[in-house]
Amino acid sequence: MNETVRGISGGKIVYLDNESEVEGLAWNPHPSFKGVFLKHLVKGDSTNGKFSCHLIRISDGNEISDHIHEGKWELHEVIGGTGSGFLAGKEIVYELGASIVVPEGVQHKIIANQGDVYLLAKFIPALL
Repeated sequence: MNETVRGISGGKIVYLDNESEVEGLAWNPHPSFKGVFLKHLVKGDSTNGKFSCHLIRISDGNEISDHIHEGKWELHEVIGGTGSGFLAGKEIVYELGASIVVPEGVQHKIIANQGDVYLLAKFIPALL
């Protein structure tokens, strides 16, 4: 885990009227993909469904297999690790500092093949 991931993991989510500690949020196993875990940093119920943000950890040797989010745009910001991604069949290196824009309805996947991969995934409108 690098300094960026540690900083976000130990940080805060600040709203106009409250705040929460990221450290206190649970790592939730992904319901469909083995070895993938999510911390729901900003849920849709906090933004009237406008957007959501999730800290994602893809454990080494695992993947978020091909999938599509109908009606949602997604932004992946890689904050740790290195892996492979595919966006509509185009291969992309998932490495620190990369930001990947996934348009609505476009098939994509991410593979952690060189250690754990951490990313912030932001959805518009909200995933949850």
